[in-house]
Amino acid sequence: QVRLVESGGGLVPPGGSLTLECVVSGRPIETYAMGWFRQPPGKPREFVAGITWNAVRTLYGDAVKGRFTISRDNAKNMLYLQMNNLKPEDTAVYFCARTSGGLRDEYNVWGQGTQVTVSS
Repeated sequence: QVRLVESGGGLVPPGGSLTLECVVSGRPIETYAMGWFRQPPGKPREFVAGITWNAVRTLYGDAVKGRFTISRDNAKNMLYLQMNNLKPEDTAVYFCARTSGGLRDEYNVWGQGTQVTVSS
């Protein structure tokens, strides 16, 4: 059974940085595209970033372009999200996920999420 576990969330002031990590167990991730989503309080879940299995292509949501960077280490079965210049509107629960389709859709395996709060 595949399991995704996120970590690295926390409280950070505006303008700060955080790096989220997602460790995958149960099956190698090397053949799957992966992604990050987030769910702000009281709002629906939204796409943050996606990365192909070989990291050749990445895709970002408009709200995070130029500030967030997705990366992966297939040898370690790890997915990362480097978040810079954080804003209060980035406050959300962040989820990593595995897709069986494109970078924006068909995500069918999810982690439990990690809370990121941007506040002074």
